[in-house]
Amino acid sequence: MAAFDSRSMIEAAAAGATSASGSRRPEPHRLAEAAADVAAEPAAPAMSPIVLAGAVRMIEMALVAIIGTAIYAAYVVPLDGIEWRYFAAIAGIALLSMLAFQIADIYQVQAFRGHEKQYFRLASAWSVVFLIAIGVSFFAKTGDQFSRIWLGSFYVIGLLALLAFRRALFLMVRRWTREGRLARRTAIVGGGGAGESLVGALKGQRDSDIRVLGLFDDRGDDRSPNAAGGVRKLGTVDDLVEFARRTRVDLVIFSLPIMAEGRILQMLKKLWVLPVDIRLSAHSNKLRFRPRSYSYLGSVPVLDVFDRPITDWDVVMKWLFDRIVGGIALLLLAPLMAAVAVLIKLDSKGPVFFKQKRHGFNNELIEVYKFRSMYADKTDHTAQKSVTRDDPRVTRVGRFIRKTSIDELPQLINVVFKGNLSLVGPRPHAANQKFENRQFDEAVDGYFARHRVKPGITGWAQINGWRGEIDSPEKIQKRVEYDLYYIENWSLLLDLSILARTPLALLKAENAY
Repeated sequence: MAAFDSRSMIEAAAAGATSASGSRRPEPHRLAEAAADVAAEPAAPAMSPIVLAGAVRMIEMALVAIIGTAIYAAYVVPLDGIEWRYFAAIAGIALLSMLAFQIADIYQVQAFRGHEKQYFRLASAWSVVFLIAIGVSFFAKTGDQFSRIWLGSFYVIGLLALLAFRRALFLMVRRWTREGRLARRTAIVGGGGAGESLVGALKGQRDSDIRVLGLFDDRGDDRSPNAAGGVRKLGTVDDLVEFARRTRVDLVIFSLPIMAEGRILQMLKKLWVLPVDIRLSAHSNKLRFRPRSYSYLGSVPVLDVFDRPITDWDVVMKWLFDRIVGGIALLLLAPLMAAVAVLIKLDSKGPVFFKQKRHGFNNELIEVYKFRSMYADKTDHTAQKSVTRDDPRVTRVGRFIRKTSIDELPQLINVVFKGNLSLVGPRPHAANQKFENRQFDEAVDGYFARHRVKPGITGWAQINGWRGEIDSPEKIQKRVEYDLYYIENWSLLLDLSILARTPLALLKAENAY
């Protein structure tokens, strides 16, 4: 097995499977009592260790620069005036300190947890930085151009400030650790001996960020007992899908052997719709790959199957992009939105805004704002019937704002203030929207994989012509295909490209009524 192309394998398995979906929707999934109890426990939002380490780097660089500048302004400037060489020296020391701390290996969550070794390494690295600075000034014959009192004060005050910051960071990290924000909440798929071995390997690691929530296994016989390694079995793989929608799950690890390919594919077909990392444990497999084929959870080798889309700094960049660009757009479009609100009130009785429940990230129900485009007594909050050409429910103003997608502009409120919608992403469909008496997730296999990221006002499918009325299975399928392409190929440049192309796409509004 040279490469584990799980996506194509799942699609092949799905293509060979017979469809069992009918016109009758199954009852909502119920969890076993043990799983429901775990899901009901409070789960704080996750914090990325990568983002935390990056933030600490930037804060410490800024702290060093501020201290050096403050001492210079307080002592040197009153005597000698402004000398630009000091600013170059401060910038160099700040950059060199970050590199020295990186080499000292103190930009890790384990170091932030306050081991005494961290403070010794920090002091040693800080001392080396100043030895290098003194050495450079000596060989460059510029030592007499810098104040010795400034340099000595910079060293002492800088060291004390950095140690104080690290102590404060230790207290914050300890609190975040207790809250579970720095832990990866993990579900194990597969019990029995393999599951027990995996749980033991994960628990036996010092400073591990893995928190095992429970085991899930489709087997109900003695091959999968009710507990393994002190961790309870909470249900089947179907239960895991519902469990991950009720509580935060960051990681799913299969303890099954690689040889059980059929079972793994069957389970992956259910789990790949979740916004989680999926790994296949390799610690007990006899089949060995090259070392670079593995990633590691501490010292436990795993094979990467699926990665959660848009993580770490990508989440920060997309959040900033939504808030900044969305806020600017909301300000610029406020006069247009006010004019549309007046026209809606003059055209028909009823509220200006229309609110509808839609599926958001990880299938969570969110309330989305739109301008009301139908008569108040004919609005369809449950989207039981799609809007068609010359639909009598649509008002005169409603036809225009729907055709031009101006009715979508209030969703900027969702983006900027509520944060449950993004500027760009898969378009959120109404929670109960149907085609031929079937819910969309029944009509298209893997439909809920669209919800692995936050939905958006516009998206890749919309600018490629897949918007408006859904009157054929192909239109649903194409939307899903284009949405999945966006999720798997996301970048900030792609978001910018989609936003830039959206106005042109709105001019081609054949399917929008």
